[in-house]
Amino acid sequence: MGPVELFFDLVYVFAIIQLSHLLIEHLSWEGAAQTVVVFAAVWWGWNYTTWAMNWLDPGRTQVQLLCGVLMLTALGMSIAIPRAFEDAAWLFVGCYLLMGVIRPVFMMIAYRGHRLAANYRMLLLWTLLAGVFWVLGAALPAESRLALWVVAVVVDYAAPLAQYRIPGLGSAPMEHWDTDADHLAERNRLVFIIALGESILLMGGSIVASGQLTGSLALSAVIGFASLFVLWWNYFALAGPETRGGDSSTAALRSAYAYAHALMVLGAILVAVSIELRLSHDHLTPATVLVTSAGPLVYLVGNILFLRSRFGRLARSRFIAAAVLMVLTFVAMPLARHLPVSAFSVAVLAVTATLAAHTAYTARRQAQEDSPQQT
Repeated sequence: MGPVELFFDLVYVFAIIQLSHLLIEHLSWEGAAQTVVVFAAVWWGWNYTTWAMNWLDPGRTQVQLLCGVLMLTALGMSIAIPRAFEDAAWLFVGCYLLMGVIRPVFMMIAYRGHRLAANYRMLLLWTLLAGVFWVLGAALPAESRLALWVVAVVVDYAAPLAQYRIPGLGSAPMEHWDTDADHLAERNRLVFIIALGESILLMGGSIVASGQLTGSLALSAVIGFASLFVLWWNYFALAGPETRGGDSSTAALRSAYAYAHALMVLGAILVAVSIELRLSHDHLTPATVLVTSAGPLVYLVGNILFLRSRFGRLARSRFIAAAVLMVLTFVAMPLARHLPVSAFSVAVLAVTATLAAHTAYTARRQAQEDSPQQT
């Protein structure tokens, strides 16, 4: 991984903050759906760039210029996020599709005559197909936008699953995409850390904006930080034996990183939103309860998919944790307005902290069993 990739990631710090603010300012079912659709586009732009860098030399000037252009378009997308469903739709769609066209065209030129160029030709065709729905959503009245953009996201995300197949033109099966598992793992770990870092920015900003650090605010900040730390612990407790080896086929890596990590990063964003809501509100609401539980739940779904994809395991402990979180949510919803702001957060924290401790213990025990016996 070269410095240009780290530089490229900087724009996603801003993008994730924008996504968090979009949900906070539109805290409804429609706002949640809009946030998920916009996140899906932001993630897919980052994901496809990361995969392209598997085959490119980050030290070459042409590649650095490509990253600079993609970074600029990603910045344009990020600027448009708060008003993507209003008057900034064309900026958002235009930048997203520009990324989606420039990237494969560059790869087709760089690898002309090779199988990879043919692969990117099929990817470009699928991007243009999804682009029809992105453009229609921007062009038609705002009330039609969400439905059309949902279709666009489905087409974009279905492309790899369909092997980029277009009848009469060809396909690009996963076995024809040689990938670097270590590179993908490192890049996805870094973007997950970016998502966690955004929580720190939101939390610090809320405390500063309040003007004074009261006892209740300090308590919420401590619980928020603990929730953030535990999410980091859950993720990186798997940075040992469980992430070494496993299935390194391109299909498994696609599932583990393109799809599973999308859910884990989205879960981290929801955790950041829940921290912000608790810091800025004096009373617990049903919406706050849902967001507080949704963060760990979405993360766990992604974590389960990751482990299933790479290691063929169902991760029973994560199913149990998810079930407990759903029960807590069901119980807390009708009582939300009568509970202290921190009460539900502490309950969720207890579940995720227990899971993190269990994961760390299991990983350490497995490492001891796998290590050679000392004499």
